[in-house]
This record gives sequence, structure tokens and C-alpha cells, in this order.
Amino acid sequence: MVKTIRVSEEYHEWLSAHKHGDETMEETLRRMTRGPSPNDVAGLLTDDEATAAKAAVEDLRGRDRDRFEDARSAVESDE
Repeated sequence: MVKTIRVSEEYHEWLSAHKHGDETMEETLRRMTRGPSPNDVAGLLTDDEATAAKAAVEDLRGRDRDRFEDARSAVESDE
């Protein structure tokens, strides 16, 4: 099924300027909306900032794991 989306002329021109070779507009949109390539963001953070960011992510993942385990234990104890 094909859908049509409405974008401003300025956005369409910007998107067209970022098309690669024979890439379709859909392929361009998919590429442009998947987030930056690691090569595009390399060097934005210092080593210390990158280490701190990784630690923060691990801390959040740990909290998520803890919450998941608490929820699982609660469900298993109700069974």
C-alpha cells in the first residue's frame, strides 16, 4: 500500500538535496530518519564525556533490569 505525505516545498528541496544517486525518496527518508551514522558523531564527545554517558546508560539499564526482576517476582509469587 502506498501512502502520500505532505511536506513543505523547502523540506522537499532539502530532502532532495540529500538523495544519493538513484535512491528513491522513501529510501532517502528511511536513511535520514534512522539517526546519525557513528561516523557523523565521532569526536563530538571527549573520552571523559563518552565514559560518563556510557556509565549513565548502564545505570539506567540496571534500574530497568531491577524493575523487571521485581515485577517478575511479584507475578511469580501471585501464581
